[in-house]
Amino acid sequence: MISDPRHIHISDYNYPLPDERIAKFPIAQRDHSKLLIYRKGEVGEDVFYHLPDYLPKGALMVFNNTKVIQARMHFRKETGALIEVFLLEPAEPSDYELMFQTSGRCAWYCLVGNLKKWKEGTLRREIEINGQTVVVTATRGPIHGTSHRIDFEWTGEASFAEIIDVMGELPIPPYLNRETQESDKTTYQTVYSKIKGSVAAPTAGLHFTPEVLADLDAHGIQREELTLHVGAGTFKPVKSEEIEGHEMHTEYVSVRRDTIQKLIDHEGSAIAVGTTSVRTLESLYYMGLKVMRNPSLNEEQLHVAQWEPYEQETKVGTKEALQALAAWMDAHSLTVLHSSTQIIIAPGYDYHIVKMLVTNFHQPQSTLLLLVSAFVKGDWHRIYDYALSHDFRFLSYGDSSLLIP
Repeated sequence: MISDPRHIHISDYNYPLPDERIAKFPIAQRDHSKLLIYRKGEVGEDVFYHLPDYLPKGALMVFNNTKVIQARMHFRKETGALIEVFLLEPAEPSDYELMFQTSGRCAWYCLVGNLKKWKEGTLRREIEINGQTVVVTATRGPIHGTSHRIDFEWTGEASFAEIIDVMGELPIPPYLNRETQESDKTTYQTVYSKIKGSVAAPTAGLHFTPEVLADLDAHGIQREELTLHVGAGTFKPVKSEEIEGHEMHTEYVSVRRDTIQKLIDHEGSAIAVGTTSVRTLESLYYMGLKVMRNPSLNEEQLHVAQWEPYEQETKVGTKEALQALAAWMDAHSLTVLHSSTQIIIAPGYDYHIVKMLVTNFHQPQSTLLLLVSAFVKGDWHRIYDYALSHDFRFLSYGDSSLLIP
């Protein structure tokens, strides 16, 4: 059993981050950002477009192809009060793909801004889609955890994807302290984003360009994609003194059977692009353990709970766990696995699948910094001290790093 990190003090993962080091906008050319190279304790730097030169030929690189949706919707009450409705996750239909195709009505779990001004009644807004006036209404339903169920209805034939494309706003991270701009619609998406559902970008991927992807191919690096829809909880600060008091948000994942086969073919090893890919890949190992113990589970029951990795022996080999998961999918005639994860990766965690990591520089006292620390066996200070003293840009629109423990 791996050591339990519940009593880690989040204050041990603090560092000084001056506001001027937070990148408010991306640089003009994505792949010209700086790249910190951490290799077995040694730290150096290069430019991002040289990334393929550092990767072993034949390796498997895994990307998160989620697409950020325009999740921030605004309604103005007749009294003049502005109400913000922030889409978190689909309620009805609960499937992301079906949700964006639906027309006429749907429901989401949402955060509501200025809630005290919306005691009752239905909010209403008129928008125009393809020259037609569409009336969109929002009705507040019951509380769901820290969010509310909001029922939307609209006139005409438009899909919900079209509704939010017109009236929604891209939710850039709160720490940028600025309004969303038209340019964010492009720069806050990865060039390989495909599957709508995230309310935050998997930002490690923002540095990739078609040219870098082509160069990876030329270097013999194999590429696979999976999907984890990033929730607003990614920005949720750890407020408890010990991380035991922090509840991780649930995020929805989908992984193709072919991708699991590729992982098996690579002896269960991968290079992860971003912490969301890490969380998905590492969760697959525990899903494999679950089906080995109980093959009759359904997809929903494969959910990986926050502390699950720390509560069981993990003597099963990575490849064996992945083979069990693949066999379970075959037995259930599944070409894509749809499940969810709440995994927290913190010092004390043993990585099973991820052998190298491409990631940005994360906020002080965040769960993402815990994940990085676990990956580099506690050596995160050396990486962050170097980045701070060598003019690296931090957070979502900042520079990148390649970590090889």
